[in-house]
Amino acid sequence: MGRRVGWAVGIGCYVLAVIAGMFVLADDVGLALQVALWVVHGTLLFLGLRKSGARESSSYAALFTVIVSSLAVGVAGMAREDLTLQQRGETVLATVVGERLDPLEGRKGRNWNYTLEHEDGTRVPGPEMRTTSDLYDIGQTVTVIEDPDADLRPQTPGQADATGEVVGAAGFALAAIGSVVWMAWRGSVTERVSAEVAGRARLRREQEEKLRETLRAYSADRGGYITVSPGDYPALTHGRAARIAWEEGLRAEAAGNRGAWRFSETVIQEVPHS
Repeated sequence: MGRRVGWAVGIGCYVLAVIAGMFVLADDVGLALQVALWVVHGTLLFLGLRKSGARESSSYAALFTVIVSSLAVGVAGMAREDLTLQQRGETVLATVVGERLDPLEGRKGRNWNYTLEHEDGTRVPGPEMRTTSDLYDIGQTVTVIEDPDADLRPQTPGQADATGEVVGAAGFALAAIGSVVWMAWRGSVTERVSAEVAGRARLRREQEEKLRETLRAYSADRGGYITVSPGDYPALTHGRAARIAWEEGLRAEAAGNRGAWRFSETVIQEVPHS
């Protein structure tokens, strides 16, 4: 159990480290390299889960963990932009001077884009302000936070609130860790069940061999029977005992046993053996 807990903690820390690392690298590497890194991460995670003993559904758990981890990174990236805009941005009053709707692309959602200008007629720096619905009209004034470096889109103070993104990123990260914990628990259950099954099988083999030795060594009583107590063989059924006796050249008596098992070469009513 201690080893399994250690593996679970190690894999959980690894998942968090990957989320943090991909969050840092997201703006510095291309999409193709990011996909390759996620594939490598999924492979290592799959091997780690199997090594920890969680063999059943380990591939699905690894895939789920990779997906929610990537979502955590994506949502955290959105939060980073909002936090950066709040930190270095300036709140200004701007006027909507242009409005356009994204072109239709299949079932993809269409955003509204607004061109903004200051009161002196200069354009608000950065890309156009974007919303998911038509909120503003040309000529309307709106309070926005602009990025002096012109890297980020201007947003209203409400849009720039990163609370939802932070909570969402934390939720996805917890889901990833929860998947690891769940797989560790499943692995422990599987290991315990396997150990119990192996223990019962070993006990049954030991008692079968003990019964064989008893049947070979015991001499028959005056009635011609070899009598044994079922309590000495809790892992065996009467039918299995009958089968062992049959293999030793005896038959199991079904009548008049009075709580005991009786075996002889000739019986009144034989126990069906399995």
